[in-house]
Amino acid sequence: MFKHLIKLIWNKRKQNFLFLSEILISFLVIFALCSMFVYYFLNYSKHNGLQYKQVWSVAYSTPFKSENKDSLSQFYEQIRQQLKALPQIEELSFSSSNYPYSESYSSTGLTFNGKVNSMINFYSVENDYAKVFSMELLEGRWFDKSDVSDAKQKMVINATLSKMMFGDSKAVGKHAGDYDNKEQFKIIGVVADTKADGDYKPVAPAFYKLMDTLAFNWTGHLLLKVGPDADAAFESKLSKTLASLMKNSDLEIKHLEDMRESKNSETLIPMMICLTIAGFLIINVALGLFGVLWYNISQRRSEIGLRMAIGASKSAIADQLVTETVVMTTLALLVGVFFAIQFPMLNVFNIPALVYLIALFIAVIFIYALVFICALYPGKQAAAIQPAIALHEE
Repeated sequence: MFKHLIKLIWNKRKQNFLFLSEILISFLVIFALCSMFVYYFLNYSKHNGLQYKQVWSVAYSTPFKSENKDSLSQFYEQIRQQLKALPQIEELSFSSSNYPYSESYSSTGLTFNGKVNSMINFYSVENDYAKVFSMELLEGRWFDKSDVSDAKQKMVINATLSKMMFGDSKAVGKHAGDYDNKEQFKIIGVVADTKADGDYKPVAPAFYKLMDTLAFNWTGHLLLKVGPDADAAFESKLSKTLASLMKNSDLEIKHLEDMRESKNSETLIPMMICLTIAGFLIINVALGLFGVLWYNISQRRSEIGLRMAIGASKSAIADQLVTETVVMTTLALLVGVFFAIQFPMLNVFNIPALVYLIALFIAVIFIYALVFICALYPGKQAAAIQPAIALHEE
C-alpha cells in the first residue's frame, strides 16, 4: 500500500510540488512563531523574584553636590529621616538609575580564574535596597551597616551569575576581579534572579555593589516601598515634601507597577501583531490546501470511478486520499525538520535548545493536524463520486 502511494505521488510530482512547497514554507513560518512564543512563555513562567507592587521611584536632579563626604551624608540623611517619618513609607533606598523596569542599563565584566565574563548588569545600591523589593536571599547575606565603613570591596550576585561563574559550588566567600582584574570583590551573598527587564525577557547575570557616600553626587533616584494606604493624596504630599527638601530639583514620581506594564507591552504588542499575521497565514494555508486537494480530486475523477467500479469501498477511497496527503506532508516536513534542527545544534540567537525542540514538536503536530482537517472533507467528497457517472464523463 505504502509503495503504491509513493509511486502515485512520484508520478504526479509536478502537480504535487506546489503542495510540498506550501507545506514546507508553512512549517518554517509556524516553527519560527512557535519558537518566539515558547521562548517568551518559558521566561514568563519563571518566578518574578521581586515585589514591584506598592513600590515607587522618585527621579530628581541632584540638588546638592560636594566632595566632602560628611556634608553629603548629612544632607541625604536628613532627607532619609524626614521621609521615614511619613507613616505611608515602609522602606526606602537610594539607587543607581538602572533599577528594575527603568530604561537605564549598566553593564561591565568580571574576571574569575582568568576568564572574563562580559555583559554583566551591575547595580549601585544601599543597605535597604533588598527590603524595598523583598528580594529573596539564597546564600550568604545582604549588605549591612558594617560594610559601609569597610574598605574592602564586596558584592552580592544573582543566581544566574553564580551558576555561570561557579556552577553548582557555593559562591559566598569567593573573589572575582573587575574587567581588567585590577580590583577584587568578595562575594558575600547570592540573591534569587529578578526579572528586572519585564516578565517576558530572560534574566541577565547581575551583581550588586554598595554605594559610597560620594555616589550621591551622581545618583538621582530614590526607591520607596509604600503601604496600601498610599493614595493620590499622599503622592501629592510626598511631592511637596521632596520639593521642600530638594530645592530647585526636578522631581518625577513613577509607580513600578505601571513601569512593569509598559515594559511588558514592549514585548506583548509585537507578539500580538505576529499572532494576527500568523492567524491570517493559517487561514490562507488552510484555504490553499483545501483548494489544492479539491483540484486534485476533480482531476482524478476517472481514477476514483475506476477503483470503485472494481470493488474499492468508499472508506478505502477516502483513506487513500487522506493517507496520500499525510505522506506528502511527511516528505515536506522531513526537509523542514532538517533545517529547523540546525537552530538548537548551532545555538542560534543564544536561545536554549529546549525552546527550539518544543517549538519543533508543536509546529509538526500543528501542520499534521491542519493537513488532516483540510483533507477530510475532500476525501469524503471523493468517496461520494458515483463510478458510473465518473466513467461516463471520461
